Amino acid sequence: MSTTQRRALVVEDDHALAQTIAELLNSEGFISETQHDGDAGYHAAITGAYDVIILDVMLPKRNGFKVCADIRDVGINTPLLMLTAKDGDLDEIEGLEAGADDFLRKPFERAKLMAHINALIRRYDRHSRNQFSVGELQVDSAQRAASLNGVVLSLTPREFSLLEFLVSRPGETMAKKEILHAVWGEDFDGDPNIIEVYVGYLRRKIDQPGQESLIQTVRGIGYNIRKP
Repeated sequence: MSTTQRRALVVEDDHALAQTIAELLNSEGFISETQHDGDAGYHAAITGAYDVIILDVMLPKRNGFKVCADIRDVGINTPLLMLTAKDGDLDEIEGLEAGADDFLRKPFERAKLMAHINALIRRYDRHSRNQFSVGELQVDSAQRAASLNGVVLSLTPREFSLLEFLVSRPGETMAKKEILHAVWGEDFDGDPNIIEVYVGYLRRKIDQPGQESLIQTVRGIGYNIRKP
């Protein structure tokens, strides 16, 4: 971990649990802030600079799914761990689709919580060193932003993840199964043709009129980003 003190935002309506998490983080060298409803959590997330956000699902004023989706929509890409007291997979699916990076069920052990938080930060730190370019197309994993000819592209989180995966290995053909595992997750059991749909979305945003598409279809295999 960096010698610079990490900052954490805890958004949890159970005041006692929020304080427990904050004290644990502080004991591990973090500077932590707590908020107790969705509106306050959203405002803190978009105005503060944090290394990790711990976000409960069931919050007053704005639930955790909405908070997560809203902060992702405005470009906040801080590693986010979502908490839930519910059993079953529906909360986890909805949370991950909203933009959460990880999910943890209550009750949890303190060591397990810190393991999840530290893993998220390590993953983000690794990604933050990755910047890719193919011709005039620039992809910055740290900011989860992409630009073409200096103009920022408006991409959904899924579009960005697909573009990031392809552009990290320019000229290399990625099989559809590999793309699905990397971008949609190994547990994805939906229609694999979803890749074609999102490739179409990307092409409309990154291709130049009258020029060959940057994303090449390799029939029977998958896709690649062509080198200029």
